[in-house]
Amino acid sequence: MKKLKELLGESFKVVAFIFFTVLWSIFVFLIEGEWLYFTPLIVGDILFWETLNWKFWKRRKKEKKVKSGPRSWFDAVLFAVIAATILRTFLIEAYTIPTSSMEKSLLIGDFLFVSKVSYGPRVPNTPLAFPLVHHTLPGTKNTPAFSDAIQLDYHRMKGFGQIERNDCVVFNYPADDFEHPERPVDKKENYIKRCVGIPGDILEIKNTDLYVNGKPQEITEKMKNQFRYFVKTNGNSFSQKTLSKYDIYEGKTLANQGEYELILSDENQKSFSKFTYIEKVEKVIEQAGIKRDKQIFPKSDAYNWNVDNFGPLTVPAKGTSVELNFDNIFIYKRIIEVYEKNSLEIKEDGIYINGEIANSYTFNMNYYWMMGDNRHNSLDSRYWGFVPEDHVVGKALFIWMSWDKNAKGINKIRWNRLFNAIH
Repeated sequence: MKKLKELLGESFKVVAFIFFTVLWSIFVFLIEGEWLYFTPLIVGDILFWETLNWKFWKRRKKEKKVKSGPRSWFDAVLFAVIAATILRTFLIEAYTIPTSSMEKSLLIGDFLFVSKVSYGPRVPNTPLAFPLVHHTLPGTKNTPAFSDAIQLDYHRMKGFGQIERNDCVVFNYPADDFEHPERPVDKKENYIKRCVGIPGDILEIKNTDLYVNGKPQEITEKMKNQFRYFVKTNGNSFSQKTLSKYDIYEGKTLANQGEYELILSDENQKSFSKFTYIEKVEKVIEQAGIKRDKQIFPKSDAYNWNVDNFGPLTVPAKGTSVELNFDNIFIYKRIIEVYEKNSLEIKEDGIYINGEIANSYTFNMNYYWMMGDNRHNSLDSRYWGFVPEDHVVGKALFIWMSWDKNAKGINKIRWNRLFNAIH
């Protein structure tokens, strides 16, 4: 009889918890208080998991039955996994810089914390996923860590602000579906670049210089753009010590003695110009109108653009419309077809969207233009175009660790970069 009462009591808790969760979700939906969705998790911990001592302010009248060791470990691990999953999904997540596209602003081996709440956390598109991993199971090369059996529409909770120009933004790689078509949006590869264009901006690159709305890009003190330079000495060669002193790690020796192609910042360029044995320091620029780079967005003969001379083009804003023609359709084709999920046909008599001829198109999302600070060694929007708002992950906050694999001993840690804010 006693066991029956205990069973009925536990069953009542389960029913009550489910009933409360349903009613609470309806309430939160009606008041648009999305952050309150987490409340049932607290209630669940009180009723079932009992991981936290919610009655720490008073002495318990009756001591509860002590859990077995395995049960205690299981409960602790379960709660830790749930808490960590909530934390990295909705609040903050750690990332690592794997490439040099943001040198010298961000270095290979920098470990970052990225805020999900700065722009508002995304509700996961793919809720059925292995916890605490991204798209591939650890220890495997191609085993997915998710199931796409359930796919939710894009929704972003309210955040502390909006993406601003020059923010360092983590986002899902828009062109990842070419290499991994099986990955949903939130499981695409993570990239980090600097947002140089927000919705409505007009962008143009002239001889490597970026112009935003007709004005030169605002360069802050912490931004360190880099470019490819031709460097000619009087025959002397650069020592590795000299290059390391100026944090120069990218470049190559050319065929002629004393000639180099190096990736330099503006500071490097000024310093090198003062060296007596250096005869020339000249930026390598792909000239406008000479030859179209077939890798450059929008990959159309109508646009003779390259990495150093590009645009002008307007970054689409939600709710704005654009007139369509046979030339600019290639700029917006991916937006219409892939990001906003319409059928698109280009015929001799016109452009058809969802089976109807279309002379214009109204955007359903905001879009952004992302570029790396290492301008001549960065796979960015110049190659794959706009970044949709549903691909945005969060804002890079600060560096909590920086590891230089090429250094030795204690110098492997870049001590001067620890806990530096990211600008």
